[in-house]
Amino acid sequence: MRAIMARRFGRPDVLVPTDLPTPEPAAGELLVDVELAGVGWLDTLIRSGHGPAAFPVTPPYVPGGAVAGRVSAVGEGVDIGWLHARVITRAPAGGYVEAAVSRPEECYLVPPGLDLADALAVLDDGSTAVALLERTPVHAGEKVLIAPGVGGLGSLLVQLLVQAGATVIAGVRGGEKAAIAEKLGAQPVDYSEPGWPGRLPAGVDVVFDGIGGDVGSAALALLVNGGRFSAYGMVAGGETVVGETDRSRLKATVGMAQLPEFWADTPRRVQHVLTEAAAGRLTPIIGRTYPLAEAAAAHADIEARRFVGKILLTT
Repeated sequence: MRAIMARRFGRPDVLVPTDLPTPEPAAGELLVDVELAGVGWLDTLIRSGHGPAAFPVTPPYVPGGAVAGRVSAVGEGVDIGWLHARVITRAPAGGYVEAAVSRPEECYLVPPGLDLADALAVLDDGSTAVALLERTPVHAGEKVLIAPGVGGLGSLLVQLLVQAGATVIAGVRGGEKAAIAEKLGAQPVDYSEPGWPGRLPAGVDVVFDGIGGDVGSAALALLVNGGRFSAYGMVAGGETVVGETDRSRLKATVGMAQLPEFWADTPRRVQHVLTEAAAGRLTPIIGRTYPLAEAAAAHADIEARRFVGKILLTT
């Protein structure tokens, strides 16, 4: 089967197409013919050698994990009813592949009428958005800053918070993304422009920070006393540093260490976001779909911020 391998850590060009044996499902496993694979910021950080400690990887390896497709074979002990089912799952051996082995308890049936791309787009980002809001609840009428606000995860957070009655500010880069934020019901602010914090109304109650670095620090400073800060990413290259002064004045500060804590309850959250997406109450933004062989280009575009919403690979 065709796959993408990262031979070493480095720039996007370390991602190379390769041929690997098609896996066979063992007892208790099933085989998914992959139609789509998800690509995210975390993939690029790990490939560059700067991934979080919670995601240890040693090259050579197959990047990614989130995949969507149809079950083509089942191993001993697996209900034959899984055959030909449309599913999303996480491939433990990497997702940039044409076929992936998983287990029934780690697969989710895609509801009838829901596009595979939309289902895949909410697998990780949607369940994480729900988890972030469960860990750091937001109440109607509160002012919330999300940065970035129209990425795969950020755009779903925006939708959930607008539905909850919050006033949502979406951190974006450029006019195209600002327009998308407005369509989602958020007030956009371009954090690539000098002095951007001064363009916001005074006092933010909650910040969800997926950027880190200088942007994260500026967002942290916008919080009112008693506000809450939740970090879930570091696309700027480093997690936002929260000093003792901010910790003492804020009600809660949560760092990226919260992410692994979400995993145990992932199945419940995935089922919830699939139901919401199928009902049209949660609409992921699909930015661009690349052929599997162009995974390096997808990574390069993510790092250069030439994307909107969720990036996918197609086999």
